[in-house]
Amino acid sequence: MADQAPADRGGFRGGFGGRGRGGGRGRGRGRGRGRGGRGGKEDKEWVPVTKLGRLVKEGKIKSLEDIYLFSLPIKEFEIIDHFLKDLKDEVLKIMPVQKQTRAGQRTRFKAFVAIGDYKGHVGLGVKCSKEVATAIRGAIILAKLSIVPVRRGFWGNKIGQPHTVPSKVTGKCGSIWVRLIPAPRGTGIVSAPVPKKLLQMAGIEDCYTSARGSTGTLGNFAKATYAAICKTYSFLTPDLWKETVFQKSPYQEHTDFLAKHHKPLGYQRQEQKQY
Repeated sequence: MADQAPADRGGFRGGFGGRGRGGGRGRGRGRGRGRGGRGGKEDKEWVPVTKLGRLVKEGKIKSLEDIYLFSLPIKEFEIIDHFLKDLKDEVLKIMPVQKQTRAGQRTRFKAFVAIGDYKGHVGLGVKCSKEVATAIRGAIILAKLSIVPVRRGFWGNKIGQPHTVPSKVTGKCGSIWVRLIPAPRGTGIVSAPVPKKLLQMAGIEDCYTSARGSTGTLGNFAKATYAAICKTYSFLTPDLWKETVFQKSPYQEHTDFLAKHHKPLGYQRQEQKQY
């Protein structure tokens, strides 16, 4: 009895619990189920639980850039859905991870999801769960919460629309360094498949890349690329040397509205139960 492990724990032998590469089957099924589940949930009306959520729902904040300007943390993925209607998500990888227990291994699935609108917003989400569908759904939500604006620039003369990264930027995760280098128009994205997908979702058309370290580790490779993309707005280039005009943050500006429409959390929960 003691030697025999429960079937759902994966057993002692056989690596990933005898599932092998059967992840492909689970992956397809899980992805479909995940999308169906999200469709059903969207029918419910969104009841915001944060101050920022309430301001967005009432139309007091007009764009996502107003939130980024004041570095306000976004805690509800519905805020992103409200502003960015045409987001596309892609599952980069689903990998089984294991924990050794007394009964054998406990296998869970880790999903890496990239999300973007191909127009200057990109996010990356990582979620671990017992089921593939739940992991993908959670990773999509985390990817939405991690969406950042991407600054684009020119390689030479400022003709037409910005098409590449504004300057050389570097990102690091684990042993991996990823460097993004501006490229002339028409070059395309010269990179490995993982950074290429993220850069395309960010809306960058031309870019040279350089990577060093253990780039076979897909999760860290994606995170390093995401870190590099995040840095595009952290460089203060001469064209941004304008005088800073300080404005009130949305919380200060709409303080009367927030005070007037505030409901205790317990009251909000009761409201949700009624629906």
